[in-house]
Amino acid sequence: MLIALSIIGGFIILTFGAEALVRGASAVALRLGIAPLIIGLTIVAFGTSAPELAVSVKSALAGNPGIALGNVVGSNIVNIGLILAITALIRPITVQSQMVKRDIPIMIAASVLVWFLLLDGDVSFIDGAILFSLLLGYLGFSYISSKNNPEELDIDATPQKPLLSVLLIAVGIAMLVGGGILFVDGAVDLAKLFGISEVIIGLTIVAIGTSMPELVTSVMAALKGQSDIAIGNVVGSNIFNILGILGATALIHPVSAAGFNEVDFIAMLIFAIMVLPFAWSGLRIGRREGGVLLAGYLGYTSYLVMQVV
Repeated sequence: MLIALSIIGGFIILTFGAEALVRGASAVALRLGIAPLIIGLTIVAFGTSAPELAVSVKSALAGNPGIALGNVVGSNIVNIGLILAITALIRPITVQSQMVKRDIPIMIAASVLVWFLLLDGDVSFIDGAILFSLLLGYLGFSYISSKNNPEELDIDATPQKPLLSVLLIAVGIAMLVGGGILFVDGAVDLAKLFGISEVIIGLTIVAIGTSMPELVTSVMAALKGQSDIAIGNVVGSNIFNILGILGATALIHPVSAAGFNEVDFIAMLIFAIMVLPFAWSGLRIGRREGGVLLAGYLGYTSYLVMQVV
């Protein structure tokens, strides 16, 4: 009963948190003259990735590296194969050329980099410093780029008081973190009842649970016609998961790759690569592409289930 309440209650909190975050972020973009895409790649992406950060750090410190790394790898797969897919199925996503030329390639490069860093068996303190430094560089470059490309500014939002916008963002992120952790705790307890391994829990239950903010936020943004925030949230979250979350976690405690199969990293890379041609074709990710991504995710999940059975 408590497990069910935790899962349901977490999802409800996530829904309201996502609504507040999208509203606040859109208003900030309008007032500050920052492109909605940049808002999606930064504030919204980092806010919805907060549960991944909390869970990964908590898992690493608790001596559960499988959950910590599985959370990052699994979340990146879920973000594209499930979240981007469902968002596109609900409403086709318009993609800016900047996303195709810069941000998606950076997401792919980050996926290759983490695989390379894990060749020695773990992500060390030095590896974490490299990843986090690259994140800071990416943020600075994105901000400068948005200021040098005023034509990217195209947002339809109602101006509101700055304090209210900031408050909405803060409340939204807080609800996403709280709701995400509540959802994950319930999901993990449920999985443990069935004796599922730590790595599988990290790649599936925890990954889906901590990605619920991205799902709810992207769907909300797409329904409001904020395609930039919807896809920026997914791509930005994937970049942040690798450079920020894995980087920060490794700075606190080395992250081991023990128990991981190469297939998991290959799947993460394939999903990241798939987004590029889909987005490049007509600068639009439609329902057909969403269907292909979802089919790929269901296939990968079936593979994981086969490992448990």
